[in-house]
Amino acid sequence: MADVGVRLAIPADADELARIQAEVWAEVHAGALPADLLEAVGSTEAADRWRVAIAEPPSPRHRVLAALVGERVVGFAALAPASDPDTVPKLDAELLALCVDPAETRQGSGSRLVNASADIARGDGFHHLHAWLAAAESDLRAFLAAAGWEEDGATRSLDLRGDGEVVVEQTRLRTALVDL
Repeated sequence: MADVGVRLAIPADADELARIQAEVWAEVHAGALPADLLEAVGSTEAADRWRVAIAEPPSPRHRVLAALVGERVVGFAALAPASDPDTVPKLDAELLALCVDPAETRQGSGSRLVNASADIARGDGFHHLHAWLAAAESDLRAFLAAAGWEEDGATRSLDLRGDGEVVVEQTRLRTALVDL
C-alpha cells in the first residue's frame, strides 16, 4: 500500500488545494456555474486565499487538512466553528470544504479526511459537524450519508457573487461527534 495519510495543511500546499478544488468544481458544477466562477476557484488569488487560511487562521479552531499519497497532496478538508444562527459555535463545527482530486477518488483519501476532521473537531470540543451541499454534489452527499451524516432540515440560498445573479440552493447535513 502507498504511504497515505492526513496532516495539517501547510502554506506550500495552497497551490495544490486551489488546483484540486478547481478540478472538483469543474466536474461537479459544470454547466451549473458560470465559467468565470469555475476558473476563479483555481486562480492564483484562490491559492493566495488558501495560503492565508492555512498560515493565519481566524481562530485556533479553524483548520485546513491535507490528504497525502506519499508527499503528494491529493485532497483537503477545511473546518471552522459553525456560524449559522441556529448553531452554537462552541459546540457545532462546519466542514467548509471536502475535495479529493478526481483522479484519486475511491482510494480512501475522502474517508481519511472525514475521519480526521471528526477527530480534530471532537478534540476541539465540538459535538456536531455540519456541511452545506448543493444538489449537484450528489456524490459527496451519498458519501457523507454512508458515513452516517443526515440532512437536518436546514436550507439556504448561497449568493456566490453577492449580486443575486448566481444563487445556489443548499441543504445542510449533520453528524454527531459525541454521544449525548
